[in-house]
Amino acid sequence: MTGFASGTGAHAPFSWTWEMRSVNAKGLDLRLRVPDWIEGLETALRARLGKALGRGNVTLTLRVQREEMGSELSVNDAVLASVLSALATVEHKAKERGLSLAQTTAADLLSVRGVLEQTSPEQETKELAAALIADFEPLLAQFLAMRASEGEALHAVLTRQTGEIETLVAQAEEAVAARRSEMAAALRNALDRVTQNTDAVDEQRIAQELALIAVKSDVTEELDRLKAHIGAARGLLQERNPVGRKIDFLMQEFNREANTLCSKSQNADLTRIGLDLKTVIDQMREQVQNVE
Repeated sequence: MTGFASGTGAHAPFSWTWEMRSVNAKGLDLRLRVPDWIEGLETALRARLGKALGRGNVTLTLRVQREEMGSELSVNDAVLASVLSALATVEHKAKERGLSLAQTTAADLLSVRGVLEQTSPEQETKELAAALIADFEPLLAQFLAMRASEGEALHAVLTRQTGEIETLVAQAEEAVAARRSEMAAALRNALDRVTQNTDAVDEQRIAQELALIAVKSDVTEELDRLKAHIGAARGLLQERNPVGRKIDFLMQEFNREANTLCSKSQNADLTRIGLDLKTVIDQMREQVQNVE
């Protein structure tokens, strides 16, 4: 099933862009193009995609840029909170003793050991990976929403095509009923020609030949199987789980019965219906390739 999604994000000093697209495939083929220096990112993304998708050739591209080079300085919130708490305690005790303290500046606070710390490259990478994994979720949701929208459209198309197959099968049954008298007359004419031109008639052999002709022209089983396949197709179209492979296999069975129907038709109307049936089945089979 086709789909597309894109997005951007940032986590200082990094910024990034996502692009995700998929095309039809018999199985699930994940192709990830993500920076290999972000440890564990590809594994996490691949696992998330494998859980959310069941079919398609999916390509995910991530481009990451760094705004500045070198390690970043950051404030340790926990240490700063501890320093501020201690400072408040000292000021309170000083007031109790009638003492006054010089006003504390931001520079004074930053000069306290541990308040200002340098972020290591390893820590930056871990924080970046966590931010990217979190940012991937809305991108995946956007992608799945587009695929779901296409799925609804495909459902309508496949439902309509299943109805067309059902109509053609009903027409085939009418054509079979209409050809009975025609085939009976043809058999009688053939039998008359044989008996008129042959002195010694092997009645048992004639009976066998007539039975063989009847079997070769009987399409009751093919029509029954086609009706069963129609019911199976409608059942699969109502499921909420991935059914693409099942419907694809079912279309092969549809095609097999339609081919047999054409080969046994011995009637112009029935042959025409069989060819129309094969056309709709081929069209439906092309659409099924888009179904997950």
